[in-house]
Amino acid sequence: MYGYDSAFIGGTMALPSFKHRYGLDTANSDESTNLSSNIVSTFQAGALFGAIAGFFIAERWGRMVTIMGGGALFMVGAGLMLHGTLGVLYGGRVLTGLSIGATSTIIPIYIAECSPALIRGRLVGMFEIMLQVALVFGFWINYGVEKNISGQRDQQWHIPVAAQFVPAGLLLISMPFIVESPRWLVSNNRVSHGKKALCSVRNLPMDHDYIKAEMEEIQASITHELEVSGGRRSTSQICRELGAPGIRSCVIIAVILMLLQNLTGINVSPQAAEATRNADRPGDQLLLFHHLKAIGYSGTSVGLLATGVYGLVKMFTTLIFMVFFVDRFGRRPARLVGAVGAMAAMFYLAGYSALSGSFEGKTPARDSGAQAALAMIYIYAIFYGFSWNGIPWIFASELLPNRVRTLGMMCAVCMQWLAQFVVVYSLPHMVADITYSTSIFFGACTVIAILFAFFFVPETKGVALEDINIMFGSGAPLFARSARKRYNEAHEAGINMVNIAHVEGKKRESLRQEEA
Repeated sequence: MYGYDSAFIGGTMALPSFKHRYGLDTANSDESTNLSSNIVSTFQAGALFGAIAGFFIAERWGRMVTIMGGGALFMVGAGLMLHGTLGVLYGGRVLTGLSIGATSTIIPIYIAECSPALIRGRLVGMFEIMLQVALVFGFWINYGVEKNISGQRDQQWHIPVAAQFVPAGLLLISMPFIVESPRWLVSNNRVSHGKKALCSVRNLPMDHDYIKAEMEEIQASITHELEVSGGRRSTSQICRELGAPGIRSCVIIAVILMLLQNLTGINVSPQAAEATRNADRPGDQLLLFHHLKAIGYSGTSVGLLATGVYGLVKMFTTLIFMVFFVDRFGRRPARLVGAVGAMAAMFYLAGYSALSGSFEGKTPARDSGAQAALAMIYIYAIFYGFSWNGIPWIFASELLPNRVRTLGMMCAVCMQWLAQFVVVYSLPHMVADITYSTSIFFGACTVIAILFAFFFVPETKGVALEDINIMFGSGAPLFARSARKRYNEAHEAGINMVNIAHVEGKKRESLRQEEA
């Protein structure tokens, strides 16, 4: 749902039938830009508020209700978009945005809470993989209807809009057969239900040693968290706990990762292209479109390279990394290596554009420099695909303790939508006013991302959700290497949250006895 809805609208707004239905073909350039911008902003505004609503629903009624409710709301929004009037289109975009905001917050959490530690990165990574797959589908459906259906028929734009029903329908059909998050059930004092859910996702009997050990870890962690918070689980108490030592740093790291993910220059959606005056073709990344145009590739080849082929490269890179490498080699090396490669590609594109004068209207020759610039676009996609494309989502979903995980993820996802909104709307002006320096800006932001990831974001590969608090809890070191070293030393000594909760429980019992 998230991937397709992010991809299809840009190409659909470029279809002749859509332009005619909504008056884009008769509006002047300013009116057309404003109209396209409004169609985009209603979705992003809805997503921002949907992320907030998702927290309250998921905390009170669970992950399942939030996800299924999001699917149902998405189908209503998609239906409204087929009506053919502008006001109803805005309403449909708001509802689909609300749905995506809520589900994009909860689904990574749900997967992380159901996953064994050793393959958690791979499983949460499936969220990003399917997002990329749906992005590619979004482009090719628009490409197909444009080539095969007359621009005089509403069917041309009805098909890509109606295709939204497919993922939402599959979600609603599938979710009744899926169990609720075991950790959410236990945290809400439904221990027996939580144990049954854990047995279901592990495919093991209740008396299996693995189930007993994992349940003990979950219960010890949640009991410890409740004792620390005074036994209260109200929303106001959870909000106050975000400022506690250790938890505060986790939230800050997750939020900054989402911000930096957008400031690498990648997360400029198809809608950004449609919000510009020259955006009369389907597009994936506006900045990359300008680079392709700047090195002498225009027309149909630009649309194909900037959407279909580019999207396929990014999709397959993400798929291969998430399935085969993220849990074997970890998140930290990929974050650092990927950012370095993306930075080098972005700076090369800036340098080539500056030397060739392509952003000033000159037509560069398709020489070896231009070919290298074209290669850098794909190199950028590859390096970004196995690093900052999905890892921030994994990290945000696994970083926080059970009691504040949903609220912390909500903060991170709100930053994702806010940063995307800012980049989408500032980029056309940046390209027009500072030309090739736009790439320098995003390259410099990638340098900041490298430094931040190196110094402050530790490796979480193979760490149980309950034990991540050892790296970030009270008294934990600030820097990434020291935090991971603290966990490694504790792990080697056989210390985990079960031991910590047991020891601290004894201390509290002794204090109570002394007071008595």
